[in-house]
Amino acid sequence: MAIECLILGAGQEVGKSCVVVKIGGKQIMFDCGMHMGYSDHRAFPDFSLISPSDISCVVITHFHLDHIGALPYFTEVCGYNGPIYMTYPTKALAPLMLKDYHKIMVDRRGLEEQYTCDDILQCMNKVIPIDIKQTIQVDKDLQIRAYYAGHVIGAAMIYAQAGEETMVYTGDYNMTPDRHLGAAQIDRLQLDLLLTESTYATTIRDSKYSREREFLKAVHTCIAAGGKVLIPTFALGRAQELCILLDDYWERMNITVPIYFSAGLTLQANMYYKMLIGWTSQKIKESYTVRNPFDFKHVCPFERSMINAPGPCILFATPGMLGGGFSLEVFKQWAPSDKNLIALPGYCIAGTVGHKLMSGKSTRVDLDDTQIDVKCQIHQLAFSPHTDSKGIMDLVEFLSPKHVILVHGEKPKMASLKQRIESELGIPCQYPANHETALIPTKKDIKIIASKTFIKNCISEINGDKRIAEGILIMEKGQNAKFVSEEEFRETVGVEGNAVNTVTFTQCLSLPNNTVSIETKDMILALEKELKKSIKFRKFEVSEDCIKLESITIRICSNNISCNFGKDEDAEEMAMHLFCSWSIRDDEMARICLSVVKNMESTV
Repeated sequence: MAIECLILGAGQEVGKSCVVVKIGGKQIMFDCGMHMGYSDHRAFPDFSLISPSDISCVVITHFHLDHIGALPYFTEVCGYNGPIYMTYPTKALAPLMLKDYHKIMVDRRGLEEQYTCDDILQCMNKVIPIDIKQTIQVDKDLQIRAYYAGHVIGAAMIYAQAGEETMVYTGDYNMTPDRHLGAAQIDRLQLDLLLTESTYATTIRDSKYSREREFLKAVHTCIAAGGKVLIPTFALGRAQELCILLDDYWERMNITVPIYFSAGLTLQANMYYKMLIGWTSQKIKESYTVRNPFDFKHVCPFERSMINAPGPCILFATPGMLGGGFSLEVFKQWAPSDKNLIALPGYCIAGTVGHKLMSGKSTRVDLDDTQIDVKCQIHQLAFSPHTDSKGIMDLVEFLSPKHVILVHGEKPKMASLKQRIESELGIPCQYPANHETALIPTKKDIKIIASKTFIKNCISEINGDKRIAEGILIMEKGQNAKFVSEEEFRETVGVEGNAVNTVTFTQCLSLPNNTVSIETKDMILALEKELKKSIKFRKFEVSEDCIKLESITIRICSNNISCNFGKDEDAEEMAMHLFCSWSIRDDEMARICLSVVKNMESTV
C-alpha cells in the first residue's frame, strides 16, 4: 500500500498552490491556487496532469490567492463538478479576493481573462462550508477534518483518512499567536504522512515583541521627520494585525498623524473580520464585549487624490508584494524621496518589486513603462503569518508522522530542513519537485486481542527462560483479530478432535513467463530437485503434476483455470501457476517450500 502525492504547484516554489494526494484509492486536491509572480497561464498549476473526474474532493485551506486563485478555472473551465470544502470565513472572504484579482488583472491591466466574474459566482455556489474539528464524511471510504491553523482568519489544517491510511496537509500555519489570531492547534494524530508548508524553512524569528518594537520605531522615526510610510500588504490578515498594533500605539502615544486604508477591498474585508470574531484569538474575543477591536479609532479610508498631499501619513495598500495594483502606484510616487519609508511586512515572491527591494540596496527599479529611482528607506519586517523553522520542527515532532513531505518552499531551504527532520527526528522526509509524484509506503496495522485462556497459557507454559503458548489467530470480517487457545477454537468452529490439524492454508504463485514452454512433468522434477536442497531427509511423493510432502501439496494449475485462493494480483495471464496447500502443523516447512518456489526464476 502507498500514498501518492502529485505536486501540481505553479511557479518556482516547490508544491506551492496545489497538491493532489491519492490516499486509500481516493484523490484529494489540497488547495487550487496560483503563483503571484506571473500574469499569464503559467500562474496556474498544470491541470493537464490530472483528470478532474478522478478527484474525490477539493479542500481549500484559506483564502489567499496562492491557495484559491485557480479554483474558478478548475471548476468552470476544466469542468470539475465534485465537492469543494473550506471553512466559513474562507467561503465568505474568498470571493472578495477573487473579484479583486480579476478587476486588477483584467479590467485595469488588460490581461487575458482566465475566468469571468460569473465563473467566480458559479464556483463559490458549489462550496460546502465546514467548521473547525467538524468531521466530514466525503463518501463511505473518505473523511476529512479541519483544524485551526492561525495564519489568517479561517485558515485550516486538513486531516484526511481513507481506509487505514491517514495524513495531514497543513496549508499555511502559524505556531505562535499574534494580536488577532491564536496559534495553530491540532490533535496528536497517528499519521502515515504529514505535508507541511516550508516558507521559512531555515528562519528562526526573534520574539514577537521585539519585532513589534522595531516596526514601531521605524514608523515613528519616519513620520517624526515628516515622511510618508507605505505598508504594502494583502487586505486580509497582516493589514488587520498591524492596524491593531498601530491603533493601540497611536492611542498610547497620542499621535495624530493619519493612518489610511486604501479604499475598497480592505474596508470590505474589515467588515467581515468584525463579524467573524469567533475565529480570532481568545484575547480578541474577550475584548469584544467592551468594543470591537476592528473598529480602529485612528484608521480611515484613502483616495487616489491624496497620494501627493503634503504631510506625514501611514498607508496600507494592496497588494503586499508590490507586484501591481494600488501599492505599486503609490510606490512610484513615494520611492524617489529619502524622507519616505517602504515597510515590507512579509514574504515576497521572486520577480515582484517587493522581492527586489528585499534582496539588497536597490537604487533603481525597472518597470514595464518606466524606471523608478529608489531613494526612500526600505524596512523589512518579520511579520509574516507563516511559522518559522522552529515551529515546523515542533509540529513534526508533536505529530511524529511516519513520513514528511515539504511543500510551499524554496529548494535550498527545504533541503536544509529535510536534513534536520531526518537527523534530529529520525523521520523520512522528501520535497518532490513540481509535476513529480512521490510514493509513500504505508502499512496496515491490525489490532489483535487475546482471550483470557490464551493469556493464561502464555503465563503458565514455560520452557527454560522463554514463555511459549500455542494458539490460533481468528480473523472474522467486521471484528478484531483474536488469539485463542485450541480448545476455544474447537468450540468456535464446532470441530471435534485435533482442531489445529483441520486448519488448511492455500496460496497460488505465478512462475516467470519463460516457464510456460516447459513441460509439466519437467517442471515438477525441477521443483523436486530444488526442494530437496532445502528440505533434507524427507520423502517426497511425486506425480506428473503434483508434489506432496506430509500435508503440503504443490500442484501445477492449468493456464485456463483460475485458482480460488490467494492468486497473485500481479500474475500475468500466460504465466504458469502453482497451487500450494498445507496444514498448520507443517507451516514452517511450507514456508520453506514457498520460498523455494518463489526463487524458481533463477533455476528454470
